[in-house]
Amino acid sequence: MNSSACGVVSDANLDQAVETEPTSPAWMAVLSLAMGVFGLLTAEYLPASLLTPMAAALEVSESMAGQAVTVTAAVALFAGLLVPRLTRGIDRRTVLLGFTAMMIVSNLLVALSSSLAVLLIMRVFLGVALGGFWSMAAAVAMRLVPAALLPRALSIIFSGIAVGTVVAVPLGSYMGGLYGWHSAFLAAAAVGMTTLVFQWFTLPRMTPTGTARLTTILEVLARQGIGVGMLGCILAHTGHFALFTYIRPFLESTTGVGSDALALMLLGFGVANFMGTLLTGWLMERSLRGALILMPLLVGISALALVLLPSSIVSQALLVAFWGMAFGGVPVAWSNWVAQAVPDQTESAGGMVVASVQSSIAVGAAAGGAMFSVSGIIGVFVVGAVVMLLASLLIALWVRA
Repeated sequence: MNSSACGVVSDANLDQAVETEPTSPAWMAVLSLAMGVFGLLTAEYLPASLLTPMAAALEVSESMAGQAVTVTAAVALFAGLLVPRLTRGIDRRTVLLGFTAMMIVSNLLVALSSSLAVLLIMRVFLGVALGGFWSMAAAVAMRLVPAALLPRALSIIFSGIAVGTVVAVPLGSYMGGLYGWHSAFLAAAAVGMTTLVFQWFTLPRMTPTGTARLTTILEVLARQGIGVGMLGCILAHTGHFALFTYIRPFLESTTGVGSDALALMLLGFGVANFMGTLLTGWLMERSLRGALILMPLLVGISALALVLLPSSIVSQALLVAFWGMAFGGVPVAWSNWVAQAVPDQTESAGGMVVASVQSSIAVGAAAGGAMFSVSGIIGVFVVGAVVMLLASLLIALWVRA
């Protein structure tokens, strides 16, 4: 690990990390965290696949309906920063179970919503669960497996993102077409219930360690190379979510696909996303920095190709799948980067990553909505592509691993 990227590391905190490192891996507990990621991502991404029917049912524009993503991300941003401090004296098992319960409540109440205002309020609960869970994921993983197995554990945990993309987005689109958009959120609540039961029986008790403070995040950001790394992370996620939030309107307006064909195209995105996660694991073993540079570059190229090349269902399906594969390993790669760069402040660093990613989602969804209103869906994809290319350039020039 490059010491210049990490700055000065506290010996006391490193000693504490060693003391809490397990001697044998708790793989079932790791799998329960992957299920939590899957459930959270399912709930967060559903509006992207249901944007058109949600907007019609709530009698609002698609850009307004897209703010269901923005609200969740904005709340998750602050939750990621505040949770390590507010829960510093509570067993981590109890905290994680609480987040899963909040996810269930949010999905149930969203399914019962009949107005945009009520729906957005209910998405606040999801934002708290999402931000809190993400801020603790890497730190909890370090409590469940020996240090040598941490990359594998993180890959398993974040595979929930890829599996969620495979299942949640196309299934949400399909269920929304058959039974209405409310049914998709009821299904997400059922997933949450299954996750809660599995976590109840597999997660061990984990007493809190360290003294998390809000100022710790500022101290971490002040370390050499961390701030510019977080900027690269923000740009890579902002461009993607500006694009992904409005993928349904884009595909419907350019090719006129129906709900069944759209579900298949989104399924292709998800399957390719899962493959991309696996390929990124192989790439990170050889060059973590190369993975960080390559992925946003390929997403940007895919988005531009979707706009510039002649539109057909086949060509766009292939480009959407390529986009999914390119973005598949982004969360895993950045989590590995920050775990290597800040090994002594894992929960605070986790909060920092949550703040970066969720602010990116909020800005991406909001900016995409604004661009949609001004220049249409084509403008959203052109600007999103440019942001991804800028992210790749910044990482190539200034981020070290």
